[in-house]
Amino acid sequence: MLNLSPLFFTSAADETCMHEKLDLTREQRDTITSARNDVRNCLRMGIPRVLEKRGYTETVPQPRFFTQGSWAYKTLNSPAQQPQQADIDDGCYLPLSFLSQTRRPSTAASVFFAATEEALRTLVQERGWKLETNKATCIRIVIDTYAHIDIPLYAIPDEEFGTLTKASIERYGYRSLEEAMTSAERDAWTALPAGRVLLAHRECDWMPSDPRPVKDWFLGEVDAKGEQFRRVVRYLKAFRDWKWPSGGPSSILLMAAAAPIFERRDRRDDLALLDVVTEIPTQLRAGVNNPVDSAESLTDRLGKDDVEEAAKAFEEFERVLRGATSADSASQACIWVQNELGPRFPNDPNRVKVVSVAATIAAAPATAGPSELIGRTKAG
Repeated sequence: MLNLSPLFFTSAADETCMHEKLDLTREQRDTITSARNDVRNCLRMGIPRVLEKRGYTETVPQPRFFTQGSWAYKTLNSPAQQPQQADIDDGCYLPLSFLSQTRRPSTAASVFFAATEEALRTLVQERGWKLETNKATCIRIVIDTYAHIDIPLYAIPDEEFGTLTKASIERYGYRSLEEAMTSAERDAWTALPAGRVLLAHRECDWMPSDPRPVKDWFLGEVDAKGEQFRRVVRYLKAFRDWKWPSGGPSSILLMAAAAPIFERRDRRDDLALLDVVTEIPTQLRAGVNNPVDSAESLTDRLGKDDVEEAAKAFEEFERVLRGATSADSASQACIWVQNELGPRFPNDPNRVKVVSVAATIAAAPATAGPSELIGRTKAG
């Protein structure tokens, strides 16, 4: 049997691997970080200035920010092909009490969007960026051909505004925001779920949406399962990005589907990935829920036809990867896997190792072991 793991991940400084090629360059990361900081500084001063100009008489608080998504999880991959871009999500928060000065929540959502966009225009023009305002749940700034920053806008309970610590969410009297919004008090703040983090929506006004529990869940999974789990998630995303130039299963769907079926394989990322892609089609067809909200189906969001398309794509990936690890020819194995993952998977058969069946079986721990690194400190 063949051990392809050195081509997936290696710590050797003089050897390349897929994991390394998935990373943005240092220059790209520095550019993104600088742009994000500039956007934050612009909004800290700009949103209060715009709102005061629009007639808000009370002191307008400076917004707070919370980085979420793949940048925060350290699962961000560089784009595999055009028109893909690295997506950086940086939430912008104002306290609920301030926004509720506006009697109508629909007005407050519109004002929040308008003030944020107006505050950003000068900076965007000066930097030669592109401001996109057609996204229902965020403002997008395209900072380069390879990256954009999405800015979702949130109203957060006052007691959490200062620290942005994890909320203790209490249920309101409604089964859903939709039920509240169709009640007699549709456009009154009292109709909205008290104590929740609310996401501004261009069409639906406000929706309960707190990104922090998902981040806590994923980093907890990395703590429990080790860094190999994070790497496998990145390989799954790389497969998606190579197979689907746009669309495909969402990152959170891949994370949620992979978590319960992942098993650590000692120094064998190829087998850890094979374990997951073997079971993912079954997971997708059975249905995958949001790991922090069992009432939300992530597969329903993707749609029945697209779920089946994804399941079949992973079935083919499993067939190829299993064939590659069982192949007699390292050269052929590299070509097969590269066809599934793209040119970022190295075609370097000289680094593929021949191993015994016994060694392959031994790579799987008999019982769950500790994290290979001190999880959260590496997760950041």
